[in-house]
Amino acid sequence: MASLKKIARRTFLIGSAAVVGGVAFGVYKLEQDPKNPLVSREGATALNPFVIINEDGVTLIAPRAEMGQGVHTTLPALIAEELDVAWQDIRVMHGPGAAAYYNGALLGKALPFLDYKVGPIKEDMRQFVGQAGKLVSLQVTGGSTSTADAYERFREAGATARETLKLAAAKRLGVDVSSLKTENGNVIAPDGTLLSYASLAVEAAQIEPPKVELRPASDWKYLGKSMPRTDMIGKSTGTATFGVDVRLEGMKFATVRMSPKRGKMLSFDASDAILMDGVEQIIDLGDGIAVIGSNTWLCIQAAEAVEIVWDDATHSQSTENAFAQIEAAFGTEADITRDEGNVEKAQDGIEVTAEYRVPYLAHATMEPLNATALYTGDALTIWCGNQGPVLVQRNAAAAVGLDASQVTVNTTLMGGGFGRRGETDFAVIAARVAREVPDVPVQVTWSREEDMRHDFYRPAAIGRYRGVVKDGAAVLLDGRVAAPSASQQAMKRWMGQDPVGPDKELGAGGFDQPYAIPNYRFGTHIADARLPVGFWRSVSASFNGFMFDSFMDEMAHAAGADPLAFRLAAMGDEHEPSRKVLEKVGEMCGWTGQTPQGVGRGVAFTSSFETPVATVVEIVDQGGKIRLNKVWMACDVGVALDPSIIKAQLTGGAIFGLSAAIFGEITIAEGAVEQSNFYDYELLRMHTAPSFEVEILQNKPIVSGIGEPGTPPSIAALANAVFDLTGERPRELPLVKSFDFLA
Repeated sequence: MASLKKIARRTFLIGSAAVVGGVAFGVYKLEQDPKNPLVSREGATALNPFVIINEDGVTLIAPRAEMGQGVHTTLPALIAEELDVAWQDIRVMHGPGAAAYYNGALLGKALPFLDYKVGPIKEDMRQFVGQAGKLVSLQVTGGSTSTADAYERFREAGATARETLKLAAAKRLGVDVSSLKTENGNVIAPDGTLLSYASLAVEAAQIEPPKVELRPASDWKYLGKSMPRTDMIGKSTGTATFGVDVRLEGMKFATVRMSPKRGKMLSFDASDAILMDGVEQIIDLGDGIAVIGSNTWLCIQAAEAVEIVWDDATHSQSTENAFAQIEAAFGTEADITRDEGNVEKAQDGIEVTAEYRVPYLAHATMEPLNATALYTGDALTIWCGNQGPVLVQRNAAAAVGLDASQVTVNTTLMGGGFGRRGETDFAVIAARVAREVPDVPVQVTWSREEDMRHDFYRPAAIGRYRGVVKDGAAVLLDGRVAAPSASQQAMKRWMGQDPVGPDKELGAGGFDQPYAIPNYRFGTHIADARLPVGFWRSVSASFNGFMFDSFMDEMAHAAGADPLAFRLAAMGDEHEPSRKVLEKVGEMCGWTGQTPQGVGRGVAFTSSFETPVATVVEIVDQGGKIRLNKVWMACDVGVALDPSIIKAQLTGGAIFGLSAAIFGEITIAEGAVEQSNFYDYELLRMHTAPSFEVEILQNKPIVSGIGEPGTPPSIAALANAVFDLTGERPRELPLVKSFDFLA
């Protein structure tokens, strides 16, 4: 990857997102800009952490990692829209770990609001609270926040840069700034004189950036259109640099083999492995070993040749034990995250009850975990695909006895993240291995088996629902979910402390659905299962979406109502954008509520990460096996910055969800995870994937993300389609345990 330091030596930085000072110290502390992490040297000036202008053109320092969501395409478009440079001419580099690159959108979402009811006032509150992310250096790629966080911030950076350059040109030419215009990277004087941005950068650096007004959407040239993705050529030709592609002079390769039971290592015998030609060193990591050698494959073979005696597991000994702990959590007091009407009062009508179960799931990224590290005694440099470079910086520093300021993190492209690369274990191990061979860069690559068996899994969960329908409509819904808390465990690992207040995330996809059911309650119970869990694409909405919408389907059938019409009636006028999404997907697939023999259709709706998504899945009976035929999806993201990326993300999210619904399951036996590779942790393949049709609506007032919202309703829609086809109601995943799918 290109060198950020090299750019910084040659660069003049301009432009800044305007920040208004507060009236009290606490407010000021929240609103002041973090320190610019880019260093000025050799006469260059670094004023802003995002936009670089030099003789090479404009470079954007992206605060979010590119992991398939298209930030290398959309973020430059946000800058270009205001800066008046050609979008495709903006280079993109990942930023270093720094507070300046905090994710302002992520923290604000923790406020206990129903996301679909967030209007301008609550949104201002969320943005204010989100600024606290700079105090804890919350530089995280996740939560479908990349574009929502950048939407105004980057346009402001581009606009202030443009206006500052115009002020510099006005001063040099002795003309009024209002007489100047900008185009194609130049300031243009009334007499036609062109002053390039690069030629004005030094003077602009001396000027306080002015307040700016952002251009209206009607003036946009790039945003709102499908742009050719700038990362596609490299990824398609194999020239893009992922973590596993990093190559450094004199580099060694390594792998790890850790306790399959996540316990200690009692002893090991490496006498045979160390004799293998090319194996150079075997390191005791305490809970496993690392092998350093001349290539990754050799190291994996040598690691398998080491004889190791492991200690017992510290977590649940079996899948059955884990579910017993989750069941027991229902005996604890619930956090009630929504309580409208009175679900305890007897209601006339038909009562419906159901229990749903979902298993633990692995992230199973296509690129196995890896990181490259170089330890020199007083400094550590790491190269890896990651979703939290500041966390990598802190944790790797602590692991090798350095200060975080002595650690540099280079973020590469990543072959799948889905939340797994928000953890830092793979980088920390690379740092520890590198410390054993000072001044030698070492790339540590995990085997697929090590990756699969040492994940931070999507929690298993149980949902219990009770509802009442009367005269074809829902009059009561009382839902509870019990599961280990991904938020609680992740915050403990990341911040060293438990999160404050109820776990809003655990109820996502359940308590926050835009239905006007008169008696609507939802509660969560945190289970004390000790198998490590973490954030998995769409997090708790992945299982609550399945359970909640499956139950809506059950209530619809109990009421004798059409499933789509039942949902629309239950939604009423609660949230018009969501209702229109449901109506749209019905129009797209020509929904009639009737399917011919051998065909099943299921509709589902989940609002997650502030994006309502409605999905219809059609399946067919093919010789006694279920084949996915077609999926229709409709969403509302408020402002569609790049329709083609939105469609790709929705499609990918649905494939992710359908794979998990049909095949995904992590089981535990004698303290160890049983699955190890794609042969026993299946995904949809090209020939078993359905075709897709996607529509994007723009009725919401607030921009929202799209990386995760496609996953939850795809799972529920498939389950509802299976019921339509077979007459059997799926209440437990994966579906392949009860139904025969085309392989």
